[in-house]
This record gives sequence, structure tokens and C-alpha cells, in this order.
Amino acid sequence: MKIPQKINLKFAKRSKKLPIVLSRGEIKNIIGIIKNPKHKLIISLAYGAGLRISEVVNLKAKDVNLEELTIHLKNTKGEKDRITIFSKKIKNDLQNLIAGKNSNDYLFESERSVKLTERTAQKVFENALRRAGIKKDPTFHSLRHSFGTHLLENGVDVRYVQELLGHQNIRTTQIYTQVTNPKLKNIKSPL
Repeated sequence: MKIPQKINLKFAKRSKKLPIVLSRGEIKNIIGIIKNPKHKLIISLAYGAGLRISEVVNLKAKDVNLEELTIHLKNTKGEKDRITIFSKKIKNDLQNLIAGKNSNDYLFESERSVKLTERTAQKVFENALRRAGIKKDPTFHSLRHSFGTHLLENGVDVRYVQELLGHQNIRTTQIYTQVTNPKLKNIKSPL
């Protein structure tokens, strides 16, 4: 009888860096500096609904429920479905965008009537960052990090935030509690 040999595998350590979170003021500046209404809506939805870049560009008219202020995301990361919220502030803009579309049409299309690419959405964000004078080095995904962090700062239960973001593991969501600590923010240095 052959005894299997023990194999020692070393796995790469995952980075423990905290996510880059934009302040509410920075988000407001980024959105405010964008002139193109469609581009403004892309960034507003990414932040206001906690969407990944792939989720934004794959949104279809039928995914948006204007009455409930919700978005039904299908087959997202991990091949899961989830429902998230969006702000009443962008309801009219979404309604106007959806008005001329069939239910299966992508919300965001290029001038050639094809789905907007992730790279285009990334460029919209990068241009707005530069023009708003943001000195941090955020990525498009930082909008999603900011959504989760700001909800927690508003006192939303971490389990609800987990559900809105579609995190399988609560520990993923709890990372945002390290970025925002209201008790820590209220402590003043003795200097």
C-alpha cells in the first residue's frame, strides 16, 4: 500500500490594505463636475447603489424598479442575484433614460448603440477625478467602497449593507467598519 506524500503548499498572502473611501464632499464634487447627463448618472448609480463597474455597464432597463427605487442585479459576481437601492434624487434621470428604451436594452449605450464598455466608464470616472482635483488614488470600485462605508456611518446595520453589496461573507463587509469608526473620529489628540 502506497502512502500519499504530504505536499506543503504556500498560498500568496492577500493584501490587508484598507479600501480607499471617498468622502461625501469628494463624491459630491466628482458628480457635480460631470456635465454629460449620462456620465453623471453612471457615477451616481455606481455610488448611490453600490455597483461594481461590470454591473453598471450591464444594467438593462428591466432591471430598474422606479416605484420601489431598487435595482435587480442578475448573475453578478459569484453568479448570484441581488437587489440594491438607489437614491430618489436620480429617479427622474433614470426615468428619462429608460423612457426611450425597450426592457431588454442596456441603460448605458455608446453612440453606436452598443453596450458601454467598462473602460469608458472608468475613463469617465478618471476624468471627473482629475477635474475635481481629488488627490487620493481611488478606482471606480472606490465608489462602491464609499457606498458601504457611508451606509455604516449612517447607522445602517452591517447585515443590511452586506445584503445590498452582495457579500457572501460578513467579514468582507466588516472591512468598512475599520475605515469608519465614529468613536475614533470623536477622539481629539491631547496636543
